Amino acid sequence: MPPRQRLSPTDRRAQLLAVAARLFAARPYDDVLMEEVAKEAGVSRALLYRHFPSKHALFAAVYQQAADQLLAETRLDPAESLEEQLIQGMEVHLDYFTAHRNAVLAANRVLAGDPVIQSIMANELDALRTRLLAALPLADDSAREAVSAVLKSWLVFVQVLCVDWLGHETCTRTQLRDTCVGALLGALRPLLADGPAPGGPPQPSDADT
Repeated sequence: MPPRQRLSPTDRRAQLLAVAARLFAARPYDDVLMEEVAKEAGVSRALLYRHFPSKHALFAAVYQQAADQLLAETRLDPAESLEEQLIQGMEVHLDYFTAHRNAVLAANRVLAGDPVIQSIMANELDALRTRLLAALPLADDSAREAVSAVLKSWLVFVQVLCVDWLGHETCTRTQLRDTCVGALLGALRPLLADGPAPGGPPQPSDADT
């Protein structure tokens, strides 16, 4: 065990989360023990349990931190096309998914029915949907409602497809990314017919041809 350092409660919690995130990424959920987290962090099990009363609570905190970080790193820039924004967001998430494969699989399979983990996922997807809605040219409330429904379904589609890909890579990462991006661009095109094409500059209308 490394020598124990005196840290503030906030810094100690951050240290424990960093150690746990590394271990949950390296091995399947069931193989990570609280005793090992404490040992790697150089603290007693009693101190670890004071911060996190169970492995489930520790994993949930790790996953919440990851969701917050992914949202912070997902950039939606109005100056870029929707396609460029989607590619950037997908790359951020795929970077995390591939680096933390075991943690992502644990959240989506081992803990698939857990209400705390599912709430974290749902909140992130809702936040992404809200950001995407704000970045799209919507004519009215009716269009907003239709696009919101498409985005909600698409985000679930991406989640399922990415988790399946982590378990069995049936295509390249680039193919996975482009499949996800292309699916949304195609689904939105009929709903944004009066605005700019989702993937690029405005398209000519019938009157222009």
